[in-house]
Amino acid sequence: MDTATLVTFIVYLVGMLVIGIISYRLTSNLSDYVLGGRSLGPGVAALSAGASDMSSWLLLGLPGAAYASGLGSIWLAIGLTIGAYLNWRFVASRLRAYTEVSNDSITVPDFFENRFKDKSRVLRVVSAVVILIFFTFYTSSGLVGGAVLFQESFDMSYNTALWIGAIVIISYTFLGGFLAVSWTDFIQGILMFLALIVAPIVAIVQVGGWGTTVDQVREIDPSLMSAFTGMTGIGIISLLAWGLGYFGQPHIITRFMALKSTKDVPKARWIGMTWMILAMIGAVLVGITGIAYFADAPLITDAADNSEKVFILFTDVLFNPWVSGILLAAILSAIMSTIDSQLLVSSSALAEDFYKAIIRKNASDKELVWVGRIGVLVIALIALSLAVQANPANENASSILDLVSYAWAGFGAAFGPVILLSLFWKGMTRNGAIAGMIVGALTVVIWPNFDTGLYEIVPGFILALIAILIFSKVGPQPTEEIQNEFDQAVANDITK
Repeated sequence: MDTATLVTFIVYLVGMLVIGIISYRLTSNLSDYVLGGRSLGPGVAALSAGASDMSSWLLLGLPGAAYASGLGSIWLAIGLTIGAYLNWRFVASRLRAYTEVSNDSITVPDFFENRFKDKSRVLRVVSAVVILIFFTFYTSSGLVGGAVLFQESFDMSYNTALWIGAIVIISYTFLGGFLAVSWTDFIQGILMFLALIVAPIVAIVQVGGWGTTVDQVREIDPSLMSAFTGMTGIGIISLLAWGLGYFGQPHIITRFMALKSTKDVPKARWIGMTWMILAMIGAVLVGITGIAYFADAPLITDAADNSEKVFILFTDVLFNPWVSGILLAAILSAIMSTIDSQLLVSSSALAEDFYKAIIRKNASDKELVWVGRIGVLVIALIALSLAVQANPANENASSILDLVSYAWAGFGAAFGPVILLSLFWKGMTRNGAIAGMIVGALTVVIWPNFDTGLYEIVPGFILALIAILIFSKVGPQPTEEIQNEFDQAVANDITK
């Protein structure tokens, strides 16, 4: 690798660690560590939510899908855009208002317990278990993406690349907590956005313009320029259904909880959606343009499928070393911005929802912060061990998009219906919440065995909704205190 590229890359990594150290000095209690003291402005909240959402799949997985299937991949982008908008429009303000009204809840399990006044702690523990299981696998997929990046860029072995990326990410999450994660995600979001605007424009110019690019892609395979060719009804539904996942992603909705005020939601929504739409258009264009640019040396052959490396290859062949270093840092940004958020939510589940709830109910804030930091290390090490086994050199290893889709479906089905109905249905009960979580999670785990071709989030989401509706009619109904709190949250929601 060129020295200039390496220097740029290292400067970026050092900058992220400096933010972690500064945030360490600003973190004094668990609320600061887990939720940043509810101090995020609309810009930071919007871009950190987008960056933590998109992960490596935006710069590796989605361009790879577009390279492999052409415009058929656009259904995934459409589904995600609709889901993200609905999440900002309906969930953001209500959740921000409700979590503050409901005993100042600072984690998703914390909110569930306070929302339904569950003194048994069952709801908190079940939700924390779901978080730990799916985020461990989700984090592992991100670490695999980071290792692939270091492998391609620095000619390292897979395991060496895996450890280097993990050490940087774990360090600043361990030190700074939510503030470090949010501010680094803000910077990373800007970097990812610029990369996905610049890369496809330069690539299209190099090919000879958009018209020439389209003509060359059609010469290779005309169906690649159609959004419908090769798509079935179930296939389109499955791709659009990715949008359902947004309502249940803890690392995204905690950004809503951390906003300074519900009044910041409209501005944050505008910033977040603009960023997302342009970034996804850029990602799809990278894949489409890659079909024409690499026509003489296709990335998909009988021997291997390197489609998810199309963005990395563009950074190497299209730009000078200094710019290349920035674009490679953008890929690492996408990976880091999701993993740090996942580690933080998982560590807060350990500290707040296991340690404080079950082991030491009177634990001090300082003690809980350190339990959270130790949790970051433990969860990261488990994810690392899984990532070691997922070496892409293994012919049975899953793609980055496949790994993300499983965890995305798990959270979307287990938490999505629970979040939505807990915010908008006064009659929902603790029993309904528990049933919805369990049914949603189990459906995602079991459904792939039926080989229907339908993305597991669809049956998982529907069955979880049904379970909530049925079991909310069984057992004790909402108390007057719960109903009054619901009314207060609605009154404080500016989008009502």
